[in-house]
Amino acid sequence: MSEVKETHVHVLEDGTTIEHSHGEHGHHHSHAQTKAVLNRLSRAIGHLESIKRMVEDGRDCSEVLIQLSAVKSAINNTGKIILQDHIEHCIVDAVEHGDKDAIKELERAIDRFMK
Repeated sequence: MSEVKETHVHVLEDGTTIEHSHGEHGHHHSHAQTKAVLNRLSRAIGHLESIKRMVEDGRDCSEVLIQLSAVKSAINNTGKIILQDHIEHCIVDAVEHGDKDAIKELERAIDRFMK
């Protein structure tokens, strides 16, 4: 049985495009932490919207910066959960199926995440 590859393209904020593919081993992005990640992202979005209102209302810059720092921290922590989930599911699955490209993709993703 030949392995079918489905290619995905992701465009980052800076315009960089990343292409990767997954074989027919059933890779998908539904993991144990999906609900927790979505909840965290919703809270961060709400927090960011309140910061936008702070700026619109002319609130003190130092207050805005403190709140932006809190959102950055929340986003970084959410990224850590996604990364852990990715390693526990996608990477384990890729290793079991001999998908060496998945490790290279993980390295690139970590590099981008750490910038």
